[in-house]
Amino acid sequence: MITTKDIPLYNQMLESFQQHQNQISNNDPDEIRSLRSEAIESFKKQGFPNKKTENWRNTDLAKTLDRDYKILFDPIKENINLDKIFRCQIHNLETDQISLLNGWYVKDGEALEHHENGMISGSLSAAMKKYPDLISKYFGKYAKHDKDGFIALNTAFAQDGFFLYIPENVQVETPVQMVSIINWDEDLMVQTRNLIILEKNSKLTLVHCDDSTNQQSIFKNSITEVQIGENASLEHYKLQNLNDQSSLINSTYFHQEANSNLISNIITLNGGLLRNYSHVTLDGRGANADVYGVYLMDQKQHIDNQVYIDHAKPDCYSNELFKGILDDEASAVFNGHILVRKDSQRTNAYQNNRNILMTDDAKANAKPFLEIYADDVKCSHGATVGQLDLEQLFYIRSRGICEANARLLLLYAFAAEIIQKVNIDQLRERIDAMVRQRLRGELAVCDTCALHCDGPKKEIIFDIDMSKI
Repeated sequence: MITTKDIPLYNQMLESFQQHQNQISNNDPDEIRSLRSEAIESFKKQGFPNKKTENWRNTDLAKTLDRDYKILFDPIKENINLDKIFRCQIHNLETDQISLLNGWYVKDGEALEHHENGMISGSLSAAMKKYPDLISKYFGKYAKHDKDGFIALNTAFAQDGFFLYIPENVQVETPVQMVSIINWDEDLMVQTRNLIILEKNSKLTLVHCDDSTNQQSIFKNSITEVQIGENASLEHYKLQNLNDQSSLINSTYFHQEANSNLISNIITLNGGLLRNYSHVTLDGRGANADVYGVYLMDQKQHIDNQVYIDHAKPDCYSNELFKGILDDEASAVFNGHILVRKDSQRTNAYQNNRNILMTDDAKANAKPFLEIYADDVKCSHGATVGQLDLEQLFYIRSRGICEANARLLLLYAFAAEIIQKVNIDQLRERIDAMVRQRLRGELAVCDTCALHCDGPKKEIIFDIDMSKI
């Protein structure tokens, strides 16, 4: 039996850390430098997860780990045409954009931007150097390296990523768009770390895009830690459109204080092997979290959504809804875990996963789970895996619509429930158009950013009145 120590990549990572430790820790405060040393020891003990690990039993990493990846320990030095690489074609969508290229922050000008309203945005590496106390307060506080080998690996290796700080009482009116693009002519491994801090009574809308521009193999291990202060609000939209050779391990930790609000919406249109882990801790009375997701996978693509919601305080509310459409030999996993602690009375928690399989070879594994230690709660969970409703299909066809368009209408209506939860009008309209194209097989991996379609320019021939759905 092959063990972790038999995987060449495992030994490569240990050797790389030993050789480049000083370079990796160049901008670190002392606390984070020590944390990296602890993390590499954790990785040494845990290694990479495998199918014997409970939460990984339906996601096979063998092909992902059986590659020789390049690691960039320094940013690219040559001149980059940022406007060309990070071109975004959502009409009339105004955002403050910050960008990563191959795991490193890129921008013409300063690595940290100080806005008039007090918001600070830019490079995590630069923030470590300028605000060491603030970074040390939150870095690694919620993503614990002793819980998972990928968390340990990221904590040890991550050098850069996005940093956002929203001061107390600041309502950020313009959405912030974080765009992370991989554009490299070799197989590349990227470890990025993002830190987002919302102080008390603040508000932010965040659009986070992952994209690749070619067909090289990518292995990206990304962690985002989010602090949502008392009475603060965050809308978080995650868009994923990667090539079929990509592997993305995306872990996001949301920590909510009293009366805070979170909307998280993960929209996945392409990718070889994608795993989204969302960990939400409701750590203050009256906190609310809505966690949504929709995924459209085909060929041999694989999506794994893991959601863990910890009701740590009373009078909190959470709602999960994930929906997927799987074609060809695509596969999906949904593991939802809601924990209601002993003193978390008057909890409301709901969880649902629905999947449509378009072929006999498509697969979906769903495992909703409730762990409840309080007695005054309202909790429910459910999961469905099935095919298109033949009665609905017959009804639409009886109105003179051909079978192909009838199927598209039903699939679109199924996905639209999640799309309509996007509160940015221009973004919702663009995602809506991309989903229609994806259902027709027209949307390939974009050649600029995750929100620019460069597929065949066929006109969508059906119009949908959303009020009738």
